[in-house]
Amino acid sequence: MKSTIKKLPKSEVELEIKVSAEEFGRFIEQATLNLGGDLEIKGFRKGKAPKNIIEERIGMEKILIEAGDLAVNETYKKAVLENKIEVIFQPKIEIKKLAKGNDLVFLARTAVLPEVELPDYKKIASEVKRNKAVVEEKEIEDAFKWLQKSRAKITLKNQSAQKSDFVEIEYWSAQIQGEGQKDAFILGEGHFIPGFEEKIIGMKSGEEKENITLNKDGKEIILKVKVISVQNVELPEANDQFAKSLGEFENLDALKKNIKQGLVLEKEQVETQRVRQEILERISEKIKAEIPDVLIENEQKQMLENLKKMVSERLKIPFEDYLSKIKKTEKEILDSFLPAAQKKVRNFLVLREIGKREKVEVSEEELANLDSGQSKEYSEETLRTEKIFAMLENLAEKS
Repeated sequence: MKSTIKKLPKSEVELEIKVSAEEFGRFIEQATLNLGGDLEIKGFRKGKAPKNIIEERIGMEKILIEAGDLAVNETYKKAVLENKIEVIFQPKIEIKKLAKGNDLVFLARTAVLPEVELPDYKKIASEVKRNKAVVEEKEIEDAFKWLQKSRAKITLKNQSAQKSDFVEIEYWSAQIQGEGQKDAFILGEGHFIPGFEEKIIGMKSGEEKENITLNKDGKEIILKVKVISVQNVELPEANDQFAKSLGEFENLDALKKNIKQGLVLEKEQVETQRVRQEILERISEKIKAEIPDVLIENEQKQMLENLKKMVSERLKIPFEDYLSKIKKTEKEILDSFLPAAQKKVRNFLVLREIGKREKVEVSEEELANLDSGQSKEYSEETLRTEKIFAMLENLAEKS
């Protein structure tokens, strides 16, 4: 087998593969055996008839087509390895010569992962500034109040609803499709549309109000509301005993210190993601690469499939009904995914190329320690990406 490679625009290649007549003869023999295996010919055991009789019965044309398929499948893979190309989709095959006693010649056109010309990514990463995680006292108090509410004692109340009561309601509006919507919240905390909670103050369980007019984003909304229940909320006292009830905290100060540490860690994680994304976007903007259209199109299709799955699992409606509600066609949605698909593909190529240049590898021990329950390939790619991001992020940290 001999192969030559020709580079095409948009990171596509065309391989011309020649299989010698002698080598192709081996595939013809295999094809003859494959096709003759189920033949029942009088005077011979099943599949044991001589080749010339099988050829006569089946026809050389069918045998050559089968032999061509066998040869293409085997020699194409060898040609890809020999030319050290990274193909990303099934090739388009064009048979140029197919005849007994002659060389088999075919063309295989496919897209490959493109060569990526990176900017000075280390310099770009070092120019991204990391913000310090600062936690305000109010944030600590808000988190502490949330803990108090999570441990609050709630009891039914026969009196009218007042601020700080926990209320369950159901509401309707001609401007909101579907059945009545239910909600539950602590009255007076601004959970709902401005002005709505004030309308509930003074209402009792089972009481209804109609024609409640509210204004949201300059649009007038008319609601009907029913109070299902009014409940008294008794918060636990903020003291050392409450702190101890939540875990191994010596006192209230220790609990609040732990809350602050948790908030700092949370903000640091958010900042890590922001820094990583900024570095990646800055590098991605400056790369040079001929990205195959098929790579972006495939990403768009995958995003569409993810949307269909979400509509089915969360909204529980047929996708056609979803399209009708948002007044869009499937093609319009697919087209709308183009910028995001382009960005995702470029980011993937950036991380892949940096990983190659920095020789980022994942050991078997690291894979074993991950134990993510995912496939080995997925876990390996996840760890490699994490290592690349950590390396780039470290440059930002030093800046």
